[in-house]
Amino acid sequence: MKNWSIWEKGKGYQKKVFWAVLGGTAAILLYYYAAIPFWEAKGKAEEEIALKQRILAKYAEVLANRKSAEEVLEKTRQQVEEVQKRLLPGETPQLGAANLQDIVKRAAEKNFISLRSFRILEPKEMGSYRKVALQIDFHPISSMVNLSQFMYDLEHQEKEIMIADLDLLIFNPRMPNAIQGHMVISGLMKGSKAKEKGKQK
Repeated sequence: MKNWSIWEKGKGYQKKVFWAVLGGTAAILLYYYAAIPFWEAKGKAEEEIALKQRILAKYAEVLANRKSAEEVLEKTRQQVEEVQKRLLPGETPQLGAANLQDIVKRAAEKNFISLRSFRILEPKEMGSYRKVALQIDFHPISSMVNLSQFMYDLEHQEKEIMIADLDLLIFNPRMPNAIQGHMVISGLMKGSKAKEKGKQK
C-alpha cells in the first residue's frame, strides 16, 4: 500500500512537470509566432503612418504656399507686361530708331522746336534689351520754356525714353533768347537675347 502511494505521488509530480513543460513550450511558441510578429507588424504600421503623416504635412505646406506663389507669379507677369509696354516697337534697331525718331518729331512740333538734323547712333545690347539712340541738332530756340517742356515731354510719356546727353550753346548769357545745340535721346527695345528666348518657347 505504501509503495502504491509513493507511485501515485510520483505520477502526480510527473504530470505537474509535464504540464509545466507543455505550458512553457506553448508560451515560447506563442511569443515567437504571435507576439514577435505582432510587435513587428505594429512597428511597421507606425512607421508607415508616420511617413504618410509627413507626406500629408508636406502636401499641406505646398498647398498653403501655392496661393502666395501664384500671387507672386501674377505680379511678376504684370510687371513684365508693363515693361513691355514701355519698350520701343520694332524687330530691328533701324525700326526701333525710326519709332524713336517719330516720337521726338511729335514732341518737337508740339513745343515749336525746329530740328535741323537726326543721326542714328550705334545700338547697344543690354542683356535682354537693346538701347537705340539718336543725336538731334536743333535750330536756335528763342524760348527756354519751350525747350524745357520739350525735354519734359520726352522723358514723361509711355515709352522708356531718356535724354542721355545735352550740349547747349547760348549766344548771349545775359539775354538767353537764342539757344542752339544738340542732344542724344535714347530708348529701349527688345534685345536679341529676349527674342531668342521667345523662339525657344
